Amino acid sequence: MTTRRVLLTLPLALGSKTLADQNVLDLAPPPAGKRIAYGADRFQFGELRVPDGAGPYPVAIVIHGGYWRAAYDLTHIGHLCQALTSAGVATWSLEYRRLGNAGGGWPGTFDDVRAGAGHLLRIAAEYRLDVTRALTIGHSAGGQLCLWLAKQRALALRGVVPLAPVADLRRAAELGLSNRVVEDLLGGTPSQVPERYRAASPVELVPLGVAQRLLHGKDDDVVPLSLSRGYLAAAQGAGDDATLEEIAGAGHFELIDPRAKAWTAVKSAVLALVQ
Repeated sequence: MTTRRVLLTLPLALGSKTLADQNVLDLAPPPAGKRIAYGADRFQFGELRVPDGAGPYPVAIVIHGGYWRAAYDLTHIGHLCQALTSAGVATWSLEYRRLGNAGGGWPGTFDDVRAGAGHLLRIAAEYRLDVTRALTIGHSAGGQLCLWLAKQRALALRGVVPLAPVADLRRAAELGLSNRVVEDLLGGTPSQVPERYRAASPVELVPLGVAQRLLHGKDDDVVPLSLSRGYLAAAQGAGDDATLEEIAGAGHFELIDPRAKAWTAVKSAVLALVQ
């Protein structure tokens, strides 16, 4: 059993199952995008994938999950990036310092995501990117980060597509998700560092002022669906244009698997925002 299976309580490798039956995490990664540094640290880079043709192209800032831990990198979300690029949307997939990396956690993880997103403005002309049609999409912990990023105004966004986001860090800490990882991320409990929870937790940052299209699997056993439901109520109550699509039959990872039925809803949400 690998470290990442322990952290996310995933099943063991699938052995004799066919390729179509395998979890997206067990698939060989697609070809990497063009790696571009946005900072000096070895984890401060993004992978850019651009559709064929003249452009300019809308662009999705992609933020991978893994409960903010170094056990996961951006490789596993490459299939999502490749599928969006094939659909005509450039993808800028961010790596960032995580728990276990020097400088990861609070505030380095957050600083990296903001800097990486802002770097898109520097490379847009060279790579034919239309930053007036930019959005951010993130999965799990990356969903929390993409909602947080929308509040930072690192660049103007058409919207945010959080997939199974950890949208309420205070509640996630109360639930002790993934061996109390939120306390590791922020350096304490909500009572010990309340100002960090107020600054980092999406549910405490509304209104964000951009369209939010949340998607969450009804069978998710990694990030509770209740976190997205609670976030939706708070965002709509604050006046945000926010929706939540609950995907029947989907768990946690189907949302980043272009082979899964849930992918149709994810793709539609992205394309609708960048039209």
